[in-house]
Amino acid sequence: MDETTAPLLIAWHSRTGAAEAMAAAAAEGSEGAARLLRADLVEPDDLLAAAGYLFVCPENLASMTGLMKEMFDRCYYPVLGRIEGRAFATAIAAGSDGRGAQAQIERIVTGWRLRRVADPLIVNLEAQTPEAILASKTVFQDDLRRCHELGASLAEGLRLGIF
Repeated sequence: MDETTAPLLIAWHSRTGAAEAMAAAAAEGSEGAARLLRADLVEPDDLLAAAGYLFVCPENLASMTGLMKEMFDRCYYPVLGRIEGRAFATAIAAGSDGRGAQAQIERIVTGWRLRRVADPLIVNLEAQTPEAILASKTVFQDDLRRCHELGASLAEGLRLGIF
């Protein structure tokens, strides 16, 4: 499959490696049906070319990471009214909660009229001190398995036309 036309676009950003590992696990689960693209490289044409989306990022200071927000800012109006009804899911790497980042993404994609097809996946890494928050992260295998399964489910749902 041409990597620029994969049915699933996995747009991700990571500061300490956790969200990157989560996105990679989801892409692996898709078995080649996903295009893995860092948020700062996503363009409106990338969103238009995909049938569904997985947005993966860390929560920073109770909100989505800045580069993920910048992707939405840059791409929002060029695709508005052109991707309605497409499938989406989210995966958030959090130090404690993750709901703030999740809520922000949910609000943005509601404007695009995307359709959530999987429950939010929030991986709590329990980083609470400045040192732990800034440190490189290792995601537990069970959480990576959940990301893998999410990627597989999204890809299969798109392949079968369920989403």
